[in-house]
Amino acid sequence: MLKELRTRLAVIWVAAVIVIAACSVAYGIAFTANTAVVWLMAVVIPPAIMLLVWPGTPPVTIAELLHTVDGPVKEDSKR
Repeated sequence: MLKELRTRLAVIWVAAVIVIAACSVAYGIAFTANTAVVWLMAVVIPPAIMLLVWPGTPPVTIAELLHTVDGPVKEDSKR
C-alpha cells in the first residue's frame, strides 16, 4: 500500500508539472532548449528523490518479534 502511494504521488507530480508547462506555453512563454532542460529536471528529480529517500516498510519491533515467536496459546497445547 505504501509503495502504491509513493508511485501515485510521483505520477501526480509529473502530471502537475506537465500541465503547468503546457499552460505556460499556452500563455506565450518561450519554450527554448534551456527551459526544456529546467522543466525536465523539475519533472524527473523530485519524484526520483522521493522514491529513493521515502522509507520502505518499517523494521520489525521487539514486541512484534516476541509476539510472533510465542504466538497465541492454543486450547490443545494446555494439556
